[in-house]
Amino acid sequence: MNLKPGVGKTTSAVWLAHALYELGMSPLLVDGDPAASALRWSELAGGFPFPVIALPVGDVHRRVNDFLGDRQAVVLDAPQLEDHPRITRSIMRYAGEWIVPVTPAPIELDRMAPILGEMADVQSLRAEPARTAVLLNRTNRPDATRTGPDADAREALIERGFEVLDTHIARLDLYAQSFGNPVQAKGSAYMDFAEELIKRQDEA
Repeated sequence: MNLKPGVGKTTSAVWLAHALYELGMSPLLVDGDPAASALRWSELAGGFPFPVIALPVGDVHRRVNDFLGDRQAVVLDAPQLEDHPRITRSIMRYAGEWIVPVTPAPIELDRMAPILGEMADVQSLRAEPARTAVLLNRTNRPDATRTGPDADAREALIERGFEVLDTHIARLDLYAQSFGNPVQAKGSAYMDFAEELIKRQDEA
């Protein structure tokens, strides 16, 4: 989830769902965006090896379990909060982990302050607090660095009170041009992302 469009929410959700599938889980991908990008991606790719459902409604948190069956994970692609607050907040009420993809650029970091307030508001509606984390997306280098804009962004986010995942996603055509194509997550940063999320859940 994020306030703004174009930060890589759908790409992250689709690749994460594929990584979970390749790890032996049986995910359900929920497309909560009225634009239905994840569902369209699945259609263009000839179908994904797991179900994708469109659920762009304001009571997602009440409906998801009707489609869950014996699925071991649910990945929810939320629309931008500024345009579809009811849907996004409903998704946040359901999801046990909120992931905020952020590009390490000053303008993107400046947009992060209002998200903390939104998170606090939705946390107050939950029986148990959700885990929250930032996923650095479209980073300048494929490997983590101790200096430069990626490192500066990580430090700035931590100072503002965000938890930042160890995994980050580099700016690569492999991801940027993947819409509409079949996905293989093995060996990609999204596999590391999935494994880190599983570890976080196990520790929780």
